[in-house]
Amino acid sequence: MKKNTASLGGNLLLLLTAFIWGVAFVAQKSGGAELGALTFNGVRSLIGCGALCAAIPLLDKLGLSHRCDTPTQRKALWTGGLLCGLALFSATNLQQLGLLYTTVGKGGFITALYIVLVPLLGLFFRRRVPLLTWLGVLLAVVGLYLLCGRGETGINIGDLLVLVCALLFAVQIMLVSHYAPLVDGVRLSCIQFLVVGVLNIPLMFCFEQPSLAAIADNWMSVLYAGVLSSGVAYTLQIIAQRRTNPTAASLLMSLESVFAVLAGWVLLGDKLAVAELVGCGLMFAAVLLAQLPPVKGKERSYG
Repeated sequence: MKKNTASLGGNLLLLLTAFIWGVAFVAQKSGGAELGALTFNGVRSLIGCGALCAAIPLLDKLGLSHRCDTPTQRKALWTGGLLCGLALFSATNLQQLGLLYTTVGKGGFITALYIVLVPLLGLFFRRRVPLLTWLGVLLAVVGLYLLCGRGETGINIGDLLVLVCALLFAVQIMLVSHYAPLVDGVRLSCIQFLVVGVLNIPLMFCFEQPSLAAIADNWMSVLYAGVLSSGVAYTLQIIAQRRTNPTAASLLMSLESVFAVLAGWVLLGDKLAVAELVGCGLMFAAVLLAQLPPVKGKERSYG
C-alpha cells in the first residue's frame, strides 16, 4: 500500500512538472519576443541556477541531493555540467529563436520529438532500437509533415529551428543519462544552467539591447521560466523519479507537449487547422510508442 501511494504521489508530481514545462512555452514566446531570445534565455538560466543553489542545502538535509566530495566525482560533475550546459545552451537558444516564428503548440509538439530521437542517436553507440521505436519514428515523420507542412501556416524557419533544437535536447538528455548516475543531479543541473547563462551574457550584449527596465516589464515571464520551469520543475522531476518507474516517468513528462498546445490556445489564442491537430495526435502517439518496453518473446531490434 505504501509503495502504491508513493508511486501515485510520484506520478502526480511528474504530471505537475509536465504542466509547468508546457505552460512555460507561453512564457518563452512572450518573454522572448519582448526581450530577445538571447537575453531572455540568459536571464532565465541564471535565475534557474540561483533557485537551484538556494534549494541545495534543504535538498541535502532531506536526502534528495548530496555533495560530490571525491576528486573523481568533482571532475565528473564539472565535466558533465559543462558538456550538458553547452548542449542546453544550443538547444534552448534555437528553441527561443524558433518560437519567435512558430506557434506555442507547434513548438511544444516538435520539441517533444527528442523522446523519439534519443534512441535513434543511440545507434551511434551500438544501442539497438526496438521495432516499436521505429514505428514511433514513422508516425512522428508523418505527424510532423501534417503539423508543419500541410497546416495553415506551412513549414517555416521557426519549425526548422525547433526541430534542430529537439535534436540538441536529445544530445543533452544522453549526456545527462551518462553523468547523472556518477554525480548529484541537482548540482549537475545547477552547473548546466550557469553555463547557459554565462555563455548568453556576451551574446545578448552583442546582438540585442538588454535593459533592466525591459526585464522588469516582463518579470512574470522571466520568473516563471527561471524559477518554475528551470528550478522548481527540475527539482520535482528528481524527487518524483525516485518513486516512479522510468517508462511511466517518460510518458508523463511527454505530456508537456499537450499542455503547450492547450496553453497556447487558452492564453494566446493560437489555433490549429484539422491537419495540424491530426499531426499533433500522430506525434503524441509516436512519443508514447517510443517509451513502450519491448514485448516479451518479440524482442527483435533493428539497427
